[in-house]
Amino acid sequence: MIHLPVSIGPEGGYSEAVPLHPPVTAVSRILIVSDAWEPQVNGVVTTLKSLVRYLRRQHTVELLTPDQFGQIPTFYPHLHLAVPYGVEARIASFRPDRIFIATEGPLGLAARWYCVREGIPFVTSYTTRWPEYFHAHLKFPPVSLGYRYMRWFHAASQATMVATPSLRDELSSRGFGNLVLWSRGVDLDRFRPLPADEKNRLFPALPRPFYLYVGRVSQEKNLDAFLSLDLPGTKIVVGDGPYREELMRRYPGAVFTGSRRGAELALTYASCDVFVFPSVTDTFGLVMLEALASGLPVAAFDVTGPRDVIRPDAGVGFLAPPGADLRIQALQAWDAVRNDPSLSAACRRYAADFSWDAGVSRLLEHLPLIEWEADTIPLSCLERTA
Repeated sequence: MIHLPVSIGPEGGYSEAVPLHPPVTAVSRILIVSDAWEPQVNGVVTTLKSLVRYLRRQHTVELLTPDQFGQIPTFYPHLHLAVPYGVEARIASFRPDRIFIATEGPLGLAARWYCVREGIPFVTSYTTRWPEYFHAHLKFPPVSLGYRYMRWFHAASQATMVATPSLRDELSSRGFGNLVLWSRGVDLDRFRPLPADEKNRLFPALPRPFYLYVGRVSQEKNLDAFLSLDLPGTKIVVGDGPYREELMRRYPGAVFTGSRRGAELALTYASCDVFVFPSVTDTFGLVMLEALASGLPVAAFDVTGPRDVIRPDAGVGFLAPPGADLRIQALQAWDAVRNDPSLSAACRRYAADFSWDAGVSRLLEHLPLIEWEADTIPLSCLERTA
């Protein structure tokens, strides 16, 4: 693996001296393998759906996702583990030019196993802190054992795509190699500000300001750090998860809308005033970009994810030291909304720097070309699926 010097540019973007592979200009057959897909609602699914939409403008894209296989339910709503029977044959029959394994679950593991056995190069991504999440919910396995599996999984890839410099440095300190920066993009057509005279039509009876959270409603999202704050106005939580019923009982003054998608989600963002992101475990936080594109400033902790998305000199976000509370930053964001009529436009301009065109090009630069040796499915695959 060739390691290239990576730096943060003057506008907060990432730059490399030379791409790992030549730019992909011809039409390619690209396979994306993911254990995260609809009906799950999370940043990984949103990112992959946007990636597929952009890739299909020029390339042929095939997906291997849980909805195509038998499934086993889990403790988490809408999260089912795929039974990966037939993954080998699906890959071999599609004969992709490039393979992107996006997750480390059963489908990703089956695809990895097949590619390693057949000598097929592939690229992976690290998007979720599964060692911490499993330990938080199940108290097993130990976090150290979880990271041992993750290191093993990603070690076989040509490159492991990560969203931010902070995450890259953190994983490097844990023994991961072949780390490449791959920033996310935001859908600027869907997420946009509302005119001031339309912002009250969604929640006309609630007192302003509206402090918004969007994401999974689960323990690892640190929602108590948001909902326990003494703030004027209304706290609004969009999303679902195993912690929702408990939080609704403990914080009856907050508004819990459940999951929202598409135009309804975009309208909810644009109807609010400040976005609060209390998580200290997310690897990126795509919802922050969606909020900024909708004209909302962000209050968050100065940890991996927020510190990479929000530049301190940009005036569109306010970061609290880890271990503090977010009240001061949330109030600072609201004061900025009231006192600066141009803030909404500044937030949107800032979000526009995160382009999906650039993100897709960067991923394609690092996807190695597969050279199939014959026009038939490998004999070993046929024997196993007969």
